[in-house]
Amino acid sequence: MRSTVNRVLLVLAGLLLAAVGGAVLAAGLGAPVPSWWPWDGKGDVLLSSADRGRWRDQGWWWPTVIAILAVLVVLALWWFFAQLRRGRLAALLVDSGDGEGAQVRGKALEGALAGEADTADGVAHAHAALTGRRTAPRARVRLRMEPDAAPVRTLRAVADGALAHARESAGLAELPAEIRLRAVKHRAERVS
Repeated sequence: MRSTVNRVLLVLAGLLLAAVGGAVLAAGLGAPVPSWWPWDGKGDVLLSSADRGRWRDQGWWWPTVIAILAVLVVLALWWFFAQLRRGRLAALLVDSGDGEGAQVRGKALEGALAGEADTADGVAHAHAALTGRRTAPRARVRLRMEPDAAPVRTLRAVADGALAHARESAGLAELPAEIRLRAVKHRAERVS
């Protein structure tokens, strides 16, 4: 959901900036503009001579403005390319032993990892996601714990069980993992 909202906001901001930039460019080229538009012709500028002259004797002004704008452009580009990056690993490269290699679908390994973690004592529900590169994946596992579960014991069971089996079956030397534990919400028991 967050990535969808992020992409929608990015598209809206891009469309707004493109529209404003296009309108300023059109006004600068002499196209007719509405009466409320602040710049209305080729001779009109964004900063008047008085505005530019006010800071001209300050040596820090223009380098500061240029540096701030450059940082904003770099941040905007970083944000844009972050939207294009896939969050989850689509496929995983596995050494098949014949020198060729094989690909395992990321969802298949995620399902196996989550399914085995679900069977651990104290786990009500497990969800797994693979991130990183195809040759160096990382696992993110979210566990919803039963009310009476011991977190340390459950964490060890998942690390030594499901994560170890996933690492071994994919032929990985290591599989770094982040495991998040959350308690299942339940009603308070009545004591009489």
